[in-house]
Amino acid sequence: MANKLKLMFLCTGNSCRSQMADGLAKKIGGDRFEVYSAGVEAHGINPRAIQIMAELHIDISKNTSDIIDPNLLNEMDYVITLCEDAEERCPTIPVHVTKYHWPFPDPAKSTGTDEEIMEEFRTVRDAIAKRLKEFLNQIETSTTPR
Repeated sequence: MANKLKLMFLCTGNSCRSQMADGLAKKIGGDRFEVYSAGVEAHGINPRAIQIMAELHIDISKNTSDIIDPNLLNEMDYVITLCEDAEERCPTIPVHVTKYHWPFPDPAKSTGTDEEIMEEFRTVRDAIAKRLKEFLNQIETSTTPR
């Protein structure tokens, strides 16, 4: 596909939710989309996020934690914020970019045993995957890439 739709996932630190969404979108969407993730800050990738994505055979270990690039943001077709902080602190989105807000809890703030924390990461990962599949199916049937 010559003109792929461009998606960007935004979160506070670009360490968990946006990284999981990035990896999931690349796997689910295949080569039909260009996928990016960024944060209002860069916190590095959470090791637990890497571990639970590996359970699905998705390797995000080589991803980078990046701050939002306004020039790249301007090139997007869709921007999806995944937390309230990113929703509030995100730079102004250009009018030609469609923005969605999908608030998910931050699994990095989970407490409990290691297994309980990992289960919260899995729950958030699976919720993002479900929402993403619905979204990608919707845009594939209703939109033609530019």
